[in-house]
Amino acid sequence: MKKSLYLLGSLALLGLASCSKNDDKGNKPVTPVTNVDVRGNITKDTHWTAGVTYRVRGYVYVDNNATLTIDPGTKIVSNKDSSGVLIIYKGSKINAAGTAAKPIVFTSAEASPKPGDFGGLVVVGNATGNGNHAVIEGGVDAAHQLFGGTNDSDNSGILQYIRIEYAGKAVNPGDEVNGLSMYTVGSGTVVDHIEVLRGLDDAFEFFGGTFNAKYLLAYNNADDDFDLDDGYRGKIQFGISIKDPAFTDNKGTSGDISNNFEVDNTTDAKGYLLTPVTSPVLSNFTAIGPNNATGVSADYGNNMRWRRGSKFTLANSIVLGGQKAGLDIDNDVTAQFYIAGTSGFLNSLLQSYGANYKVDKLTNAALLSADGLKALVETRDKSKTFATAADIGLTDPFNNTAPNILPKAGSAAITATAAFTASTLTDSFFTKTTYVGAVDPANDWSKASWIVYGK
Repeated sequence: MKKSLYLLGSLALLGLASCSKNDDKGNKPVTPVTNVDVRGNITKDTHWTAGVTYRVRGYVYVDNNATLTIDPGTKIVSNKDSSGVLIIYKGSKINAAGTAAKPIVFTSAEASPKPGDFGGLVVVGNATGNGNHAVIEGGVDAAHQLFGGTNDSDNSGILQYIRIEYAGKAVNPGDEVNGLSMYTVGSGTVVDHIEVLRGLDDAFEFFGGTFNAKYLLAYNNADDDFDLDDGYRGKIQFGISIKDPAFTDNKGTSGDISNNFEVDNTTDAKGYLLTPVTSPVLSNFTAIGPNNATGVSADYGNNMRWRRGSKFTLANSIVLGGQKAGLDIDNDVTAQFYIAGTSGFLNSLLQSYGANYKVDKLTNAALLSADGLKALVETRDKSKTFATAADIGLTDPFNNTAPNILPKAGSAAITATAAFTASTLTDSFFTKTTYVGAVDPANDWSKASWIVYGK
């Protein structure tokens, strides 16, 4: 028998009781509920309120077309003994609309919090994917493993002004829960102003789907910050990725590496060609790699790793400090998309500690070289590379405890002008900025009160 959660009625009764006069018929004051443990399945519309801390114990599934509403300022926690994972399963919704002044926070309940204390937030929709992953990662139960559908305009709810701290749950090598995982989520879903910090695996991983997002910040996560695959075809504007040089997850013997961006279509065994093809359209990002800082992990890779048959647009962005490379193109199909102009790193600024350009894992070595990629990026796509990170002119991007990615007055970063002329960027979703990078020099959202650094 499924376990179900019935918080709303009990909290309502407590509220009524607390409004009674204390001297009526000898009633005693009712102590308000401030901590609630959450287990099992949520199968009816449920409301979580600020002032109550909700502790997620193990895997909690919102199912049966239920809606979970979470008020601004609400805190959801987990202890390391259970690494709670909240899963909004397809057909159900999460309405979590925090505010800048009152963000919704998912975090550790431990006195000394560590990555992995909170498992993560997973949203599963009914949009299309390409079937690259057969089931949801991270050890979910058999009743909730499948994902994908046919409705690309599907609505899984609202995620706004949310901070996810100390997430990640490694079940097996390559089988993990991320900070925010979105599986085939449709374009009817609202996603903006999300920070994922100090997670044990990826910050954001999107498996298929068509939803769009703005103002996403990944800070000090162990694996990839923006991991897009399984046919994800959404648009994202205003993104920040900042890496802790000493912090990566345990790669074991997998040969995996940690990147700011890692974008795939399908695996080697499936020939990279499953449809729909992963083809994100991204603009106004600032991505900061480890830049060979003292103590840098050997598991760091590239600023950008586009591979396994993915298409992409990344425009009007600033990318710094990749360890092994800045822009890496893997596999023939991915290279062919770039040569054809189907993909592009457009109107952006790049400086990597490793090589700025890398082409890898080609079966036809004559298809594209690093020099050939450089020529396409810097001529056709109008991006620029620099000899040093200082030449781009961000204020203090490699100060990991208190990063400052605001362009300095008179710098290359502040004099560069954004362009939205490419066909992929003319959509009304995109705010047509004049500046490149994630932050407006006149209004730096990366310093907003809902954002936390130093963890």
